[in-house]
Amino acid sequence: MRLSSPPPDHWTLLWIVLLFNAMGCIQSIRCKPKSFRDSIIVLEVNSSIDPNPTSIDESSSVVLRYRTPHFRACARVLVPPVASKETWTIGWIQACNHMEFYNTYGNKGMSSWELPDLRDSKIQAISDSDGVNYPWYGNTTETCTVVGPTKKDSKFTVSMNDNFYPSVTWGVPVSDSNVPQLSSIRRDQSFTTWLVAMNQATSETLVLQTIRWRMRLHIRVDPEKPLGHRAVLNEPLAQEQPQILGKNEPIPNNAMVKPNANDAQVLMWRPKNGDPVVVIPPKY
Repeated sequence: MRLSSPPPDHWTLLWIVLLFNAMGCIQSIRCKPKSFRDSIIVLEVNSSIDPNPTSIDESSSVVLRYRTPHFRACARVLVPPVASKETWTIGWIQACNHMEFYNTYGNKGMSSWELPDLRDSKIQAISDSDGVNYPWYGNTTETCTVVGPTKKDSKFTVSMNDNFYPSVTWGVPVSDSNVPQLSSIRRDQSFTTWLVAMNQATSETLVLQTIRWRMRLHIRVDPEKPLGHRAVLNEPLAQEQPQILGKNEPIPNNAMVKPNANDAQVLMWRPKNGDPVVVIPPKY
C-alpha cells in the first residue's frame, strides 16, 4: 500500500524552515568577528648571521677595537582589518640569556663585563632594548603600529640587526700605565629574539615567532709585537646560524622592563692576586 504524500503546502513550509535555519547558521559564522590573536599572520620570517669573520682594528695606541658580523632578523606580517578601536604594535623584542666577556692581561689578571643578576642566576634573561622604547629593540625598522578600526589588510615588514663593536684597552684598565699587556679576548653571548604583537592599551602580548642565536669569539694578542700586528682572530671564522624555533617560548618578565643589558653591565677587574675591583659600575 502506498503512503500518501503531504500536501504541497506542507513541503513548502518544511523547505522554508530548513532554509532559514541554514541561513541563520551561515550568517552567524560570517558575522562573528575574528579576534586579533586569530587573525594576524606571519607570512615569512628570516634570520641569519653574516658570513664574514670578526674584523680587528689596531689603529689606536690606546684600545683594540673589533667588529663582529651582524645578526639579522626580518619578518613579513599580515594583519586583516581591525574592527575595534585598538592599537597594536608588532615588532622585535630581544633579551640576553648568557654573557661571558673576558679580557686577559698576561699574568696580571683579567677584566670582564658582567651582568650580575644574570651571572648569579637571579634572573633568566635581561632586556636588550635600546634603553628608550622598552620593551622593543628599537622603533624604526624594528616595529610597526596598526591603529584600528581599519577596513583593509595591513601588510608590512619589520627588521632588526645587532652586532658588537667594543673597545678594549691595551693596558690594564686599573693602571695609569698604557703599556700593552692585553693577551686574549674571549666572548660568548646568547640571545633570544621574539617577534611580538602587543596591545597598547591592555599590554596583551602575542608571541608570533621565537629565534635563538649566539655570538662567540676568541682573539689572541701578542703585546710584544708592534701596533697593527698584535691581534689574530683565533675562532670562529664563521658564526653558528640562528635557530628559528618551531615552538614559541614565553618572554621572561625581566626581558620586558628596565634595566637593559647596557645599563646593568659592570666592568670588573679580577687580578691574579687580590680582591676584584669595580672599574665601571652599572648605570641604573
